Amino acid sequence: MKNYLKKSVIVVIIFLGYLHVCLAQKNNSFREGEELLFKVSYGFFDAAEARMVIQPAVVPFNNKPTYKIDVYGQTLGIFKLFYVNDNWGSYVDTAYIIPHHSYRFIEEGRYKKNERVTFDHQNKQAVVKLFDRDDKEVVETKQFPIPANVQDIVSGFYHLRTMDMKKFKKGDLITLTGFFDKEVYTIKMQYKRKEKIETNIGTFDAYVLSPIIPKNKLFRGEQPVTVWVSDDMNKIPLKIKAKLVVGSLDMEIMDAKGLRNN
Repeated sequence: MKNYLKKSVIVVIIFLGYLHVCLAQKNNSFREGEELLFKVSYGFFDAAEARMVIQPAVVPFNNKPTYKIDVYGQTLGIFKLFYVNDNWGSYVDTAYIIPHHSYRFIEEGRYKKNERVTFDHQNKQAVVKLFDRDDKEVVETKQFPIPANVQDIVSGFYHLRTMDMKKFKKGDLITLTGFFDKEVYTIKMQYKRKEKIETNIGTFDAYVLSPIIPKNKLFRGEQPVTVWVSDDMNKIPLKIKAKLVVGSLDMEIMDAKGLRNN
């Protein structure tokens, strides 16, 4: 059950993170100091919570101004028996909204992983370094070819919010690419419709998108993952719903602070 839920959450986040396209516009949707809180539910149970935090000041990385963004995930309630306490992060270029560096600090029961990736977009290369359990020594370094301006999971989440979704029509397909876990992924997203949605932070008109997923042992039905994004200046991902082979997974926004547009 632990591995099943973990894999389900990761796959859902990947789909959300890869919602980046060449139609991205100048960022008018988020700023330093923003915090988003999400609840992750499995069936009738609150399984976990996720916090997405942009540090309160611009941080330089390799002499480039970046947003330092952290995503924290932690299990809740009865799911604490499985113990998950993860921190995923990215240094995202403030102008181009692409990652210069990303990291994963994962602690799940006795399992720990510390991985860091440096992106060289000019030379289309990603350098992945794996550190020991104490975060002191590099135990593995590998280089991988990547497409120019590829996204990681965290940066892709924010790149989504720079998209001009008003250009999309029902049924439009968008080809997406990103780098995760030492691989380049390509996936197609379909624009479905607009609808009104009620959330813990208010009622919104929202864009509805869904990835086209090949048949597999994790999800059930056609287009089993649905994403709702607010139709306003902030373009907040409001909800994700995934139909799993066993049950369903929901990720809903619970709180939003420091928004750029009130």
